[in-house]
Amino acid sequence: MRDPALSELAPSRERFLELVAKVRPELHRYCARMTGSVADGEDIVQDTLMHAFFELAELDTMPTLRPWLFRIAQNRATDHLRRYDRRMREPLDRVAEVAADGALGVDDALARDEAVRAAVSRFTELVPVQRSCVVLKDVLGHSLEEVAEFLELSVPAVKAALHRGRARLVHLRQTAAIPALRREPSPTIAQYAASFNARDWDAVRAMLAEDVRLDVVAREQRQGRAKVSHYFANYARLQGWRLAPAWLDGREVLAACRDERDTEPTYFIELQVAGVQIAAIRDFRHVPYIGRDARFELTR
Repeated sequence: MRDPALSELAPSRERFLELVAKVRPELHRYCARMTGSVADGEDIVQDTLMHAFFELAELDTMPTLRPWLFRIAQNRATDHLRRYDRRMREPLDRVAEVAADGALGVDDALARDEAVRAAVSRFTELVPVQRSCVVLKDVLGHSLEEVAEFLELSVPAVKAALHRGRARLVHLRQTAAIPALRREPSPTIAQYAASFNARDWDAVRAMLAEDVRLDVVAREQRQGRAKVSHYFANYARLQGWRLAPAWLDGREVLAACRDERDTEPTYFIELQVAGVQIAAIRDFRHVPYIGRDARFELTR
C-alpha cells in the first residue's frame, strides 16, 4: 500500500517539477560537464531538485529560481567531486588569483565555440571552479555578473577561473590523442540488444537476474524479475526504434533511436551485468534532453 504521506506530497511535487521544467535541461548541461558524464549529471540534477523541493518548504519567500537552483547544483556537484574525483590538481575551493579586468584574453565567441564543441568528459580535466565558470559563461551563455551570483564569487575571481579554464580547454584540444578504433561490445550487452531489437521478449526476460533492479529515470523504479518483466510490454507497443551497443563517457551503454529513420541516438539505456545476467537496467527514455550532449561511440 502506498504511504499516505507520499500521496499528499505528490501534487506539490508535480507543481514543483512544472515550475522548474524550463531550467532543468540547462541544469543538466551544467551538471553533466561538472561530473564528466551525462548519466552522472542527471543524478546531480535529480539530487538538486529533491533538495530544492524540501528546502522550499522551509523558506519564507520564493527565491529567484535560476540562481537558487544553480547554487544548489553547484553544491551537490562539488560534494560529488569530493567523493569521487581523484584527479584534482588544486583544492576544490581554491580560486586562482590571476586575470584582472580585461585580461580574459580569448574572444567570447571563440570561447563559446571551444566549450560547446568540447566533449562532456573533457571538462573533468578542469578544476571545479574553472568548470563551473566555463560552463556557465561559455556553454550556457550567462554574463560574468550572473556567474558570480550563481557561484557566490567576485567578478574578478570568475574572470580568473574563466581565463585558466579556457586556456586549459584549448590546450587539451591541441594535445588530444588520436581516437581509438571501435571496440567490440561485451557478449551480454550484444545479446540483449539483438534480442530486444528482434522483439524476442522471452529471450530478454531470460537474461534477467531474479532480483534485477529497474530505474526508468524520472518515472518509476521496480525490483524483481516478475515486476521488471512488465517494463518490456511498453516497448512491445512501440514501432521503429532500435538499440545499438555503444560507449558513452567511458561506460558501455545501449544507444537508442526512437525511429528507424533517425541517424543519431536520442537517449540510452545502461545495463549492469553480473556474469551473464542483467542485474540492473537504467532507462533514460523519459529524460528528453539526455541525448543533447551525448557523444556515442558505437561499437563494431
